[in-house]
Amino acid sequence: MRPATLSTLRELFGDRLQENAPLAGYTSARIGGPADALVFVRSADELGTTATRLWEMDLPFIILGGGTNLLVSDSGLRGVVIVNRARTVRFDTQSNPPSVRAESGATLNTITQRAARLGLSGLEWAATVPGSLGGAVYGNAGAFDGDIAKNLVSAEILHRARGMEIWPAEKMAFAYRSSLLKREPQPVLILAATLALERGETSAIQAKMKKLAARRRSTQPPGASMGSMFKNPPGDFAGRLIEAAGLKGKRIGNAEISPIHANFFINHGQTSAKDVKALIDLARKTVEARFGVPLELEIELIGEW
Repeated sequence: MRPATLSTLRELFGDRLQENAPLAGYTSARIGGPADALVFVRSADELGTTATRLWEMDLPFIILGGGTNLLVSDSGLRGVVIVNRARTVRFDTQSNPPSVRAESGATLNTITQRAARLGLSGLEWAATVPGSLGGAVYGNAGAFDGDIAKNLVSAEILHRARGMEIWPAEKMAFAYRSSLLKREPQPVLILAATLALERGETSAIQAKMKKLAARRRSTQPPGASMGSMFKNPPGDFAGRLIEAAGLKGKRIGNAEISPIHANFFINHGQTSAKDVKALIDLARKTVEARFGVPLELEIELIGEW
């Protein structure tokens, strides 16, 4: 990044700006080279204002919430990373059905735990899903037969040319682990979203969440990872195919295809993105050669490869 550009960013963002900042600490995999600049935001308004300033400068940027479902290259990112800490959550318990409006940096777990304490159901599946609400809407996150598509009422979208818009759920054109925004990148960002809930009993809701959390712990590995690496192909499971291809437990450097669940790739410490990418390529090549099934990434590759 040019010195003059960095100087302008310093003037605009002050102590919210970090330069040449390693991204590993902001991703669930604990992997990633440096970004030219990091800017921290703590409200939806601040997120919108920051994005608008960067658009005015024609500076490329990405937004990181929980840092899940992505792999940042070892060379990092040119441009700006906005670290989204916009986390205000407000419940409407009087509407029918009840709902929650949360800023895009709020974590799914926080929203779900607070809903449960209020006796509000419908998000139990999300208590086990890492990451932010914005990322969940973008990628239609889901687990245990639930997903954002089933809960979303509307999303507050900031468009570079048109300003703030309210998108009803149908405009997101959700598909399995995908949305219109993921399939067709646009100059937009998610500021907040409203989710529909149901009334229930706190004890029953919390019991269900506890049961799902235990199920997740019994089937998915601990440790630093990106979450599920590949989408499940129609009628099958990516983890089953990778295991059947003989790759469960395969290591390259300190990156490993988990011996617990083969669709999770684990960082055992000081792992490079290059090694994870090599495992990705190996899994894809081997599964397609053995079974004729092309594996599609659920995560996104970020940065220079």
